[in-house]
Order: sequence, then C-alpha cells, then structure tokens
Amino acid sequence: MSLVEVTDLSLSFGAVRAVDRLSFSLEPGRALGVVGESGSGKSATAQALLGLHRGTGAEVTGSIEVAGVDVQAADDRELRALRGAKAAMVFQDPLSSLDPYYAIGDQIAQVYRVHHRVSRRAARARAVEVLDRVRIPDAARRSRARPHEFSGGMRQRALIAMALACEPQLLIADEPTTALDVTVQAQILDLLHQLRRETGMGLLLVTHDVGVAAESVGDVLVMRSGRAVERGPVGEVLHAPREPYTRALLAAVPRIPDTGGAPAEEAPPTAEVPDAGEPLVEAVDVRQVFGRGGRAVAAVDGVSLTVRRGETLGVVGESGSGKTTLGRMLVGLLAPTSGTLTRRARVQMVFQDPVSSLNPRRSIGEAVADPLRASGWRDEAAIRGRVGELLRRVGLDAGQYGRYPHEFSGGQRQRVGIARALASEPELLVCDEAVSALDVTTQAQVTSLLAELQKELGLALVFIAHDLAVVRQVSDRVAVMRQGRIVEEGPADQVYAAPRDAYTKELLAAVPTLDPELAATRRTVRAELASRPREGDLVGLH
Repeated sequence: MSLVEVTDLSLSFGAVRAVDRLSFSLEPGRALGVVGESGSGKSATAQALLGLHRGTGAEVTGSIEVAGVDVQAADDRELRALRGAKAAMVFQDPLSSLDPYYAIGDQIAQVYRVHHRVSRRAARARAVEVLDRVRIPDAARRSRARPHEFSGGMRQRALIAMALACEPQLLIADEPTTALDVTVQAQILDLLHQLRRETGMGLLLVTHDVGVAAESVGDVLVMRSGRAVERGPVGEVLHAPREPYTRALLAAVPRIPDTGGAPAEEAPPTAEVPDAGEPLVEAVDVRQVFGRGGRAVAAVDGVSLTVRRGETLGVVGESGSGKTTLGRMLVGLLAPTSGTLTRRARVQMVFQDPVSSLNPRRSIGEAVADPLRASGWRDEAAIRGRVGELLRRVGLDAGQYGRYPHEFSGGQRQRVGIARALASEPELLVCDEAVSALDVTTQAQVTSLLAELQKELGLALVFIAHDLAVVRQVSDRVAVMRQGRIVEEGPADQVYAAPRDAYTKELLAAVPTLDPELAATRRTVRAELASRPREGDLVGLH
C-alpha cells in the first residue's frame, strides 16, 4: 500500500489554478523530490497532503490519501490526528514557524502532548531526545533556548526535531534549505538522509534547486504551471531528461567542476579576467567590532582588498563569516571600527530581500524615483521618464510605474531593486545575496541581467553569496571569508580548481552535484569530516 496516493488533484484560488490534475504516489521508506520554478504548484501540493487548504476558500478536488487517511473526506479530528502523528511538515522559514516567546524544548513538548497522554516532564524528556537525535549539541541545555538564540541551521534542525517527535511515517520538507549556506545545507540534507534510513519514514522534498533533489531523493517529479511534466528515478531524469522544460531547468543550474575540492589537473575555461582598471574601493586592514568589553565580536577582522573598475569580485563564506558586514562597509552603511577604507567612486547596494527593501505602500515607480529626488531632480516629467528608462533597462515595462511590490514576482522585485540602485548612476554595485531566494531560472535571468548591465555601463560588481556555483558563474576574482577574515583570494579559476585553504575545499565539497552517485560519495566524506570538527569551529551556534 502506498504511503501517499494522489489522483487527479486540482487546487484553485479563485480564478487561479495552482495545481491541475496532478497524480503521483510515494511508497513507504522512499524519497520523492518535487521540483519546479516558483509558482509551479509545489508548495500548494505539499500543503494539500495535510489538508492545510481547508477553510482558506481554496477549491480542492481529486483524491488524496496519506498514511491510510482520506484527506478529502477526513473530519477536523481525523486531520489533527494525521498532522504530526502520521505525517509532519517542515517549512521553509523556521523563524516564522517557531513561537519567539517560548523555549524550543517547550514547543516540541507541546506538539508531543497533543498526540500522547504523557506528563510535562515526559514530554520535555522527549523534546531533549529528538533534539539530540538531530545533532544539536548539549541538547538538554539548548532545549531551554528561544528561537532567536539559534542560528538558521539550528532552527531548521529544531523544526525537524519537532516533526520527528511523534515518529511520523511521512516527512514533508518544503524548501528546507533555501536560505542556508552550502555547508549547513549539506548538514541538513545529510541529516534527512540519515533519519530516513534509521526510521524508515517516507520523505517528500519540495525544492526549486535540482542539485538539492539529486543529493536527497530516489525519484523526482518535475512540475510546471501546476502539472507534472516528468517523473522518474532521479539519475535518469537528470542525466537524460525527456521534456524540454526539464532540460531548460537543468540548463539554468549554475555548476562548478566536480573535483570535490581537490586540485584539478587543468582549470576549466571561464571568461577572461578584465584588464586591471583603476581602483574604485580600497580596504586596508579594516575591522568592524560589535559590542563592548567581553561581549565584543569582530564581524570583520583585518580585511584588505581592492575592487577595480569593470571587474566582479565574488565574496563567499558561511553565514556569520562577515560577508554582509563587509559589503555594508564598502558602500558606507557602516564605518570601520579601525583600518582605512577609501572610496573613489559612486556606490550602491542591491539587498537580499526585495520584499523588505521595498515599501509596500508605495508604487515601484516611486521607489525607483526616490534616489533621483534625493540627488536634486525636481521636474516630475523628467523623473517619470528616467524611471521608465530604468525599468525598461532591467527588463520591466515603463507602464508598471504605478503598480505595487505585491503585484510582482520575486525576480521582478529584484529587478526593481536593481533599477533603484542604478538610478544614481553608480560605478560599483554591491549585491548582497541578491539571488539567494530565487529559483534557478529566475536566478539565471538576474545574473544575466547584471552581466549585461556591467558590460553596458562599465560597472564593477561585488557579488556576495553563499552559493559557490553562482559566484563561480559571475566572478573574475573570488575572496573566501571565514570568521571575519579572508582565508583565500585569487582568480576564480584558480580558487575553484586548485583551492589552497582547507576551508575552501570544505565549502566546495558541500556544493550540491547533479550526479546522484557523486552525491552519495560526498555524503560519506562529509560524515567522516563531521567526526573530526575543525578547531575552534562553532558552525550552527551563536
């Protein structure tokens, strides 16, 4: 009997058909990856398996059976019994899924008591047990911490622990690694793989990252516009896709050579590094210290670098390595605590989250116009004309001036952010995780746009990202940061093909690969490395 059996599932929100006659099954103990672009219906399908659309006004038709429960026919009591006990879900953003006022352990214990008649003490003991199972250090003590005291990776582990508390037959993971850096992402994927082997549970993994699917599942379902376009063993689908859409999806995935971090005999060809132009920004031994006394933390600790006209400098590293702080210093949003930073050019920043950087109450045209007015533009007709020109330059329609941020997709909002940054005619753009939240095809479109703008306008770029494959694709030079310092810097070819620093090699070994066999080999290597933690390493802890 199948663990999940979906037949002719359709899901509509008013006139919008999010899922269209979708059918698939998942056997006990197996792992299925559901892959597609944003808006393909992946998350809507995952939520439908637990009946989460009930009461929202959505129209759901077709048949859904999960762990022997007819989700469509089940009453509220039966659905509550299904959720958590038989099937559990891990969402994309753990911070919004956890109550900020309660300790992590108390929240897990509460879920356990919903489905088991046990004492508070027994529930707390179960919470510590599952936190330890997902490899949270010193689980008993950390169970008393609140969500803000955990890093992103540890919060995701806590959510997985919560999902495991009642030993479900099915775990649904909806984009569980999207906002995580490559090493923490690899840890979470390895954890899911290990837990599935230990417990025999089934896994439904929703992701826009084809590499994540290759690392984690046996079968893959490719979705587009609410429909299944291809289904099969992950190795077959990735190596010999039948459908043009699947091929296009794979073509958009940024890649690096599968050297596993070992030196290659010959560096693969990339774009030539441009002739060294004049220095636009020079940092010499800059530090940025937050806090005072015994609580002082050096987010950037003695960094020296130069960004020259027309080049792209990629800055990579784990969360907490100091990348974003360095970027804010380069554009003048933070003054160095010590050291010297010289800017000889106009600089602007493109931020990670275009939603939070755009005012929802103001049109996108006004958002782009703000820098023009700040620099002295007064003629409204001229302002509107310039905004229209900027919107067209980033691939949007000038007629969209009066539309609001919520009316645009994530990729379109990022284009608005780029247009706003270009309004003051900068010579250097600092892009801070500008594509990290986008699906692979939209990501490819935005990086291509940046390359076009760089060539057309002679811009220099500092491209900050935790995705090493994307950085390889766009950068001439790469600087690798760890704990506030640059541990390696050089031409992109050199750093990627023949890394010198052990940390760089570890980052490269954690990058997802589209080869499932290589993914299995890397998983074994990572398991061995995990038993020998780096000296002074506190990855995942604050």
